[in-house]
Amino acid sequence: MSAGAAALTDAQATERILQFLRQIGLEVREELLPGDCFLPGIRIVQGGLVVDRLQLRWPGDLLHEAGHLAVVPAALRPRMDDALAQLPVIEHGGETEATAWAWAALTHLQLPSQVLFHEGGYRGHATGLRINFEMGIYLGASGLVHAGLAWLPGPDLAVGAPIYPRLRQWLRD
Repeated sequence: MSAGAAALTDAQATERILQFLRQIGLEVREELLPGDCFLPGIRIVQGGLVVDRLQLRWPGDLLHEAGHLAVVPAALRPRMDDALAQLPVIEHGGETEATAWAWAALTHLQLPSQVLFHEGGYRGHATGLRINFEMGIYLGASGLVHAGLAWLPGPDLAVGAPIYPRLRQWLRD
């Protein structure tokens, strides 16, 4: 974890994230995993997360992978395994929506942005993504609106309705 997040250890961030994911209804199991996982210490298996804390390198990766599970329709979730590319194309259920969902979860948990956008993530684009989200440029948020998970400001929005990065609900129906 970066110096900006020094007050929170990786173990503390991991525990907070895992508790949250279980509270919102995602299946999370902890077990030893082989060393060849796409992300160290994390697998998606039958619509749930399997986590190996000993191999987990970046706690924020849990949020992003959970985002992939959260933004797909509930009926498809059990079919999700590591090979996400084998799923059919799901409108408003892709990479940008998973990232926007992860940002919403991160802000809900009041974790530093570096937990999600760490130096080892997003194929070298973590810093740019972090800056965008910190500036309120929320890539993928409109997809969350279309998926029924969020609202954005607008003339038809009810007074007091939670607007992104607060979500209406955490899991897509």
